[in-house]
Amino acid sequence: MKKQRNVKLFKIEKLLIKFCFAMLIIFPIASVLSKAALSNMNLELEKLKTEVNTQENTNESLAMKVDELKSLANIEAVASLEGLSYNSDNIKIITNN
Repeated sequence: MKKQRNVKLFKIEKLLIKFCFAMLIIFPIASVLSKAALSNMNLELEKLKTEVNTQENTNESLAMKVDELKSLANIEAVASLEGLSYNSDNIKIITNN
């Protein structure tokens, strides 16, 4: 029968072994959690980009509507409905020289 040899480890060696095992467990978990957080942030970013695009389209549409409403043809139409008339003889041009 072989004689078994007892190897004594110092406290610092035991501590290093425990630390290594802890790191083997913590690093994969931390990696998965950080990737999940990054994925959630990317989803929020895409939602915000979609919201910004929608708002930009709305703003563009409203700007076109404003341009349409302030056109001379529309002003003349509204003025004629209200009983007003457009008389270019009453318009005076003032220039500062």
